[in-house]
Amino acid sequence: MFIGEYKHSIDEKGRLAIPSKFRNDLATGAVVTRGLDTSLFLFPKEEWGKLAQKLASLPLGQSNSRAFARLMLAGAMDVELDKQGRVVVPEYLRQYANLQKSAIIAGLYNRLEIWDEEKWEVYKKKVESDADAVAEQLGELGI
Repeated sequence: MFIGEYKHSIDEKGRLAIPSKFRNDLATGAVVTRGLDTSLFLFPKEEWGKLAQKLASLPLGQSNSRAFARLMLAGAMDVELDKQGRVVVPEYLRQYANLQKSAIIAGLYNRLEIWDEEKWEVYKKKVESDADAVAEQLGELGI
């Protein structure tokens, strides 16, 4: 399970160190793709396979289904950890997420999210200020 928030640098070659506690879960490979809110999603291969199967089963006749599948699948790239525990984030994904020098890696149960540090701070402040309303809505769903 991925949890926690970690700050790491991205070098000039687009390499991003993965927190050491997550490296074993990604040792057999991973997939990085466009995420939501201009973040990137990094999935272990097994979790990616589950999501890709669900995306492939979405109805082709619905434009929202096609758009979301395209966002996730066409933007995906296989990545492997190097000996220092880093992955190379492709240029097109770094541009999508506006990743420059400093990134936040957030553990979210079955995936990691990779954020530009400044965007993460803005997003986090907004969510924290809306936390009571969000909790109330989730309470109505039984959470």
